[in-house]
Amino acid sequence: MKVVYLTAGAAGMFCGSCMHDNAIARALASIDVECILQPVYTPIRTDEESVADGKVFLGGIHVYLLQQMPWLRFLPRPVRGLLDAPMLVRWATRRAGGVDPAKLGELSISMLRGADGRQAEEFNRLTDWIATELKPDAVVLTNLLIGGGLPQLRERLPDAKLIVVLQGDDIFLDHLPQAARSAAIELCTQLVRYVDYFCVHSQFYAQKMGALFEIPDEKLVITPLSIDPAPFRTSDRPNEPSAGEFRLGYLARIAPEKGLHRLVEAFERIAADDPTITLHAAGWLGNGNEPYLRSLEKRLQDAGLADRFTYHGSPDLAGKVRFLQSIDLLSVPTEYEDPKGLFVLESLAAGTPVVMPDHGAFGELVRSTGGGVLVAPDSIDALCAAIEELKADPSRRRALAEAGRRGVDEKHSIATAAKELADLIKR
Repeated sequence: MKVVYLTAGAAGMFCGSCMHDNAIARALASIDVECILQPVYTPIRTDEESVADGKVFLGGIHVYLLQQMPWLRFLPRPVRGLLDAPMLVRWATRRAGGVDPAKLGELSISMLRGADGRQAEEFNRLTDWIATELKPDAVVLTNLLIGGGLPQLRERLPDAKLIVVLQGDDIFLDHLPQAARSAAIELCTQLVRYVDYFCVHSQFYAQKMGALFEIPDEKLVITPLSIDPAPFRTSDRPNEPSAGEFRLGYLARIAPEKGLHRLVEAFERIAADDPTITLHAAGWLGNGNEPYLRSLEKRLQDAGLADRFTYHGSPDLAGKVRFLQSIDLLSVPTEYEDPKGLFVLESLAAGTPVVMPDHGAFGELVRSTGGGVLVAPDSIDALCAAIEELKADPSRRRALAEAGRRGVDEKHSIATAAKELADLIKR
């Protein structure tokens, strides 16, 4: 079996979708499925060894300039091809974390139009490569927003399965101006008929995206969010907190929507009467969000808590494991309904229980694994209470940690997810 997996790079930042795509591709290879992990827009960045192809189709600089300066399409293709050089794309998008998605409305609509948009030649090039050189049994897209070429793929590969993984499309769409958002949703809805299956990671997201894009129930397949638990499996926790210290942790992108400020507020309240608690954060920090982190550090300094907060940077896989094993409890109180939450599974695999808001996919992940506590999404009082209760009850934390590890192994292993995807292709 041969599979082409189109993964949309997120410029220079660690992206949960990219990491999940990379892990799936590696797991497929382990069960003798030839999987070509092909980046579009930008190269992907993962915290483990990437198996992605070195070239980039639909390069971010290229498609953007074609939108702004359509006359570029008259330049010789070899000249324009220089715009897709991975090193150039990485350099030009290194500050992509600060890009306002509201500015991308026209580009998004044009991309979704595929053969009728300003990037038509680039879609033709991608389709020709897949249909002529690779001839796969299936093409998997990491989201529907890169699906402008689906009609061409269906025409050129009538017997291949076309599968789309939905894992955050709505979040991007919600940042577009209303007119552009409505047009993009309509175009996405028109693409549904070309897709055999839509994979989602939770019942919550199946219902949400099924309604948004008018996807028939028979095309929606729930494939539980998964990780490779092997790197997190250690017989002990060599980085246990110091005696008498309770480490509250956060591991996610440093951005307002991820809710670090909410955890800081809860920490402030608890720390006012508890000298043993410290706060530790790790995660990718884009240039655009540096003022956000600085404001939180200033807030803690004003509260006299600066020496009890540490930002550990953006760790690689080994550093992530060490970080998770060095904390007592993880919480990422997001402001939005997250469709994934890989950090929940990673924390549980490392033996650290979680306190999460009961919205988005978090409720299903915590209930599936049994490795944490759910709280009302917008209640700092509830967040504080849950943290304080678990802090005071080490035996319960150990029980949650054991259940969480077992739940990840049994229900959220990337090996199982890869087999389910391979079986779906064979249907």
